Amino acid sequence: MFACALIYGQPINPPYWALAALTFIVSSQIVSDPILDISSSRDMSWVMRHRIFAEWLMVSAVLLFLAFAFKVTDTFSRKVILTWFAATPFAVIAAQIALRRFAAFSALRGSIVQSHIVVGANECGRRLAQRLQANPHLGTFKGFFDDRIGDRLANLPEEQLLGTMNDVADYVRLNGVSNIYICLPIRAEERVMRLMEELRDTTASVYFVPDIFVFDLMRAQLADIDGIPVLAVCETPFSGMNGVLKRASDIAFASILIALLWPLMLVIAIGVRMSSPGPIIFKQRRYGLYGERILVYKFRTMSVCEDGSITQAKRDDPRVTRIGRFLRRTSLDELPQLFNVLCGSMSLVGPRPHAVAHNEEYRKLIDGYMLRHKVRPGITGWAQVNGLRGETESLEKMKRRVEYDLHYLRNWSLALDFSILLRTARIVLRDRNAY
Repeated sequence: MFACALIYGQPINPPYWALAALTFIVSSQIVSDPILDISSSRDMSWVMRHRIFAEWLMVSAVLLFLAFAFKVTDTFSRKVILTWFAATPFAVIAAQIALRRFAAFSALRGSIVQSHIVVGANECGRRLAQRLQANPHLGTFKGFFDDRIGDRLANLPEEQLLGTMNDVADYVRLNGVSNIYICLPIRAEERVMRLMEELRDTTASVYFVPDIFVFDLMRAQLADIDGIPVLAVCETPFSGMNGVLKRASDIAFASILIALLWPLMLVIAIGVRMSSPGPIIFKQRRYGLYGERILVYKFRTMSVCEDGSITQAKRDDPRVTRIGRFLRRTSLDELPQLFNVLCGSMSLVGPRPHAVAHNEEYRKLIDGYMLRHKVRPGITGWAQVNGLRGETESLEKMKRRVEYDLHYLRNWSLALDFSILLRTARIVLRDRNAY
């Protein structure tokens, strides 16, 4: 901010110092810790997907709200503030890249003297070792200790096996090891306790690494409940700040779309009313967040309004009206769901909600089916932009749709949401899977 002020010839007076302090306080509550992982290449697509853009957008929104609330917008130069808002994410990314390069350089020169060993050469231990070796700024990975021998340690380089668990304490004392990672299963409690007793005679830091890879992970994360650490292996991606970002983006985009599209929705409503007898809006019960029932709004496209035992629409379905066929093909019948988004029962992007009758059927047939309901259902989703839009006439097709939905939950980001929205806009007019 100070650099932007100097560029435009603005004096750095007390209000700018106050803004800098306020920005530091707000950012400390919103912006994540810097990413120092250098295990993979970082190209421009990674830069554009970087989480700092979403987090800085939230910081900027808070600052703008406070500025308007306290009527101090005229205190600052608009050119300075706009340039600062636009340049800050790129400056932060550049600083992180420079920090990673410096850390790697320092590690190669031996400036970083941390060293690590892993007790337990299992899948969990090997994954940890790979990450330690891929990030030299963390220090030097020395090797494994494991009581198993021979074929039970297949594919492990001989030079990486430093000994058995009985050798750990002596090796740590003789080689000045900084960190010990215990990657043993919980059932090895007796061996772990004995090892902990032996390590009391060293200054090494000891970490227990639970083997969470045995679970079908869903946004695994550590938490703290009044001082007791807990490990979540199946959690919603929208806990904490992610939930705030997701809801804020839903409200903002839904409001903009309604403001832009209300004339089109009015024309469609008149067309539906004149095309056939019946209500303009079709309301159907679906499962929403946490499996609670919600009402989903659509423009009526059929001559009947089913909400019990439902037969999915098929190609050339006689129940579909003439205008309804056009609305379904172009997905314009989904526009009323923007009001579902505003009310909080749906999201712009998420797993598509299925009819209650279908949910009750498929939850018994597809493993993990109800995990889709750990988030709000969406108007569009990852499955829909990957060719799974329209009728699911077979169990196998529904399984594929659920797989895509769970992939979305495991890998959610605001960038992924934006990508899905753009792909939806691109394919909706040329896709023929909806009817």
